[in-house]
Amino acid sequence: MTKKPSDPVHCWLVWRKANEAASDYLYRGIEETGISDTDFRVLEALLHKGPLPVNTIGPKVHLTPGSISVAVDRLLEKGLVSRAESPDDRRVRIVALTKSGKDLIVPIFRKHSAEIGSVFADANPKELQILEKVLKKAGMRARSLAEERSGTRSR
Repeated sequence: MTKKPSDPVHCWLVWRKANEAASDYLYRGIEETGISDTDFRVLEALLHKGPLPVNTIGPKVHLTPGSISVAVDRLLEKGLVSRAESPDDRRVRIVALTKSGKDLIVPIFRKHSAEIGSVFADANPKELQILEKVLKKAGMRARSLAEERSGTRSR
């Protein structure tokens, strides 16, 4: 019996199911740490990108302007971040990790990173490289198609 070649619909279903399974596992790991997914995303962005303007954090972690303000306020109350005026523009607020914030997020991210490694443990480096390349192509193509669609609709 010969195997049928994969088609885009089947690949989409496999990708979606794999993403759902990995997300369920990884988000449960974050929940076990006692912080919310939103707080994790904000703290992780600050850990890896350094201090950022509030309005820059939201798009990086997929939060609306209102949601990012609430998240930053919550993290500020917990002493995990600081917020200060930008020296260049007083209208801009810069958010940074505090020592407590860094002490919290570093081991949580280390655990999360190890769990991501466990998800991909059966893939060799070459397979991961191919997967990354294909996913980037699909993502860029989808973004381009979405831009075309929205451009067509706005005429």
